[in-house]
Amino acid sequence: MDSAALPLERFIPDPEVTERFETTVRAPAHLVMEVAAHFDMQSLTFIKVIFWLREKLMRASPSGPRKPQGILEETKSLGWGLLAEQPGRLVVCGASCQPWLPNVKFSALAPGDFTAYAEPDQVKIAWTLETEEIGPATTGFAQETRAVATDEHARLKFRRYWRWARFGIIAIRLLMMPAVRREAERRWAAEKGNPG
Repeated sequence: MDSAALPLERFIPDPEVTERFETTVRAPAHLVMEVAAHFDMQSLTFIKVIFWLREKLMRASPSGPRKPQGILEETKSLGWGLLAEQPGRLVVCGASCQPWLPNVKFSALAPGDFTAYAEPDQVKIAWTLETEEIGPATTGFAQETRAVATDEHARLKFRRYWRWARFGIIAIRLLMMPAVRREAERRWAAEKGNPG
């Protein structure tokens, strides 16, 4: 995909961090998006371990019991805001935060304010769920995350944090993408009456 056409260009055109992952799913785009938006990341044991490790390494306050919930529901409950949506095709979420803190607080920003937001000592982060129909019941599924600091002070702290945190964040995406693909393909096969 042409970088100018990427959904996050509108919100973070000059990121300090960009992570983009893509896969092909043998299921219709609307089903892939439904599965992705409602996918409970912590249903995967290794992802649960990554969150637990961050909590221990950062000496964060214990998060307590957690109810199973999809990625959109969970991130909104943590303070992320919805920046853009095209039903069945695209979701863009974003927030400002200080990710180097043990207990991160995410603050939603209005879509029209996101690009210009420049409160000091913050990092703006935005991420997507994207589907693109590439053939009959074949979908390109992508997830992208971008981040940019609002000033030099935040940039230095974010770079120190990102040196080690990126490994867990990338691992989460590398585990999530195939899990979404498997579940969407399983559900599509079941809908066609051909489970397997």
